[in-house]
Amino acid sequence: MSIISCGQVTKAYKDKQALKGVTFTIDKQGCIAFLGNNGAGKTTMIRILTGLAKPSSGQARVLGHDVSKETVHIRRKIGYCPQAPAFYSYLTGQQWMEWAGSIFKLDKTEAKRRTEQLLELCGIADARHRTIGGYSGGMKQRLAIAQALIHNPQLLILDEPVSALDPIGRYEVLQLIEQIKSEMTVFMSTHILDDVERVADHIVIIDDGSIILSASLAELQAEYIDPVVHFTVRADGLDVPALLSEQPWIATVHREGQSYKVTAPDSEALKRLLPRLLLDAGCILTSYTIGQSSLEEVYLKVVKR
Repeated sequence: MSIISCGQVTKAYKDKQALKGVTFTIDKQGCIAFLGNNGAGKTTMIRILTGLAKPSSGQARVLGHDVSKETVHIRRKIGYCPQAPAFYSYLTGQQWMEWAGSIFKLDKTEAKRRTEQLLELCGIADARHRTIGGYSGGMKQRLAIAQALIHNPQLLILDEPVSALDPIGRYEVLQLIEQIKSEMTVFMSTHILDDVERVADHIVIIDDGSIILSASLAELQAEYIDPVVHFTVRADGLDVPALLSEQPWIATVHREGQSYKVTAPDSEALKRLLPRLLLDAGCILTSYTIGQSSLEEVYLKVVKR
C-alpha cells in the first residue's frame, strides 16, 4: 500500500486551473519535500490530501483511502499542521494538547500521557503551563506539530512549517522534523531549499500545477547534481573563460571577477586536469574548492527544463 498515490488529479476554480493532472506516488517512510514556487499548487494539493478540498477529476489516495470518499478514515491516520496554525491564546500549552486529544477520543489518562510525551519531544515542556498567547513563533509552530501528533498518526502533513519563522525558530522546527521522520512519513511543503537539503529523503517538485520531478535524494544526486569547483586565479591577461570553454570535459563556466565556478560530469577530471590546465597556462591559483551543485541549482535546472 502506498502512503500517498495521486493519478491525474486536477483542481479547477472559476478563473484558474490550480492542478493539471498531478501524478506521483510515495511508498517509503522518511521526509518528503514538496517543492514549488508560491502559487505552484502546493497548498491546493495538500488541501486535497487532507480532505479539505475535493479534486475536480482524477484520484488521490492516502494510506489506501480515497480522499473523496473516505475522509473520516484518512483524518484518523494523518496529522496536519497548516501554514498559519490558530490557537485559543488564553489556554496553556498543556490544556490545548489535552483538548486536542479529546477531539480524537483519547481518554483523559492517555491524552495526558501523550501531552507530556509530545511537549517534551517538541522542546516546549517547560512552557506547558504558560498561556499560548505568550509563546514565540517557533514555540507555536512546535506546539502545532505536537498537536498534529497527539493521536499517533502514520502520516504527518506540514504546509510551509518554517516559512514565517526567524532563523532560531526554523532551526528548532527542522530539528524536530529530523527526529520524528524515523517514526512516520513527513510530507512537507516548502519553497526554502536550504531546509530541504537538511531533512528531506525524497523530493517532489510541482510547477504551474504539474509535477515535474519525483525522486529520492540519491536519485536526484545521481542524475542532476554535478561536481563543482570554485576557484580564484591571477591570470595576467590570459582569457581564462576561453581556455576553460575549449575543454570537452568541462560542462559549464561562470565568472565573477577573478572567481570562477566550473562544473563537469567527471569529478576526477576536475580534481586532476583542471589544476594542471591552469598552472600550465601560467595562472596562479589563490583558492580552489571542490564541492557539488546545490539543490537550488538543481531546482532551477529542472524547472527551466
